[in-house]
Amino acid sequence: MEEFMSYYAEYGAMGVVVALFVYGYIKQGQRADEQAEALEALKIENKGQSNDISNIESVLLKMLDRWNKSDETRDRRHEDMVKEVNDLSDVMMEVKGSVSRINGKH
Repeated sequence: MEEFMSYYAEYGAMGVVVALFVYGYIKQGQRADEQAEALEALKIENKGQSNDISNIESVLLKMLDRWNKSDETRDRRHEDMVKEVNDLSDVMMEVKGSVSRINGKH
């Protein structure tokens, strides 16, 4: 009976260690599966965010291009207006000179 108890004590403790090892191995496998699923979800989310960023970038570039075109149009109008004002200034100077000559003769 004493021999049986020694075998039971030795192999029982070994059995508990083996059982705990198997339990730990199974839990690690489950955690690895959960992590793989989480990584796959992140991969899908990252792809969606990349598409959104690409779309936003495209819209932003189009908006900036449109803004630049409107600036060019505004600049041309401003230059045309300055040219017209300069022309009017030249005409006014001629009129002023003519008026001065007319007033000077009388």
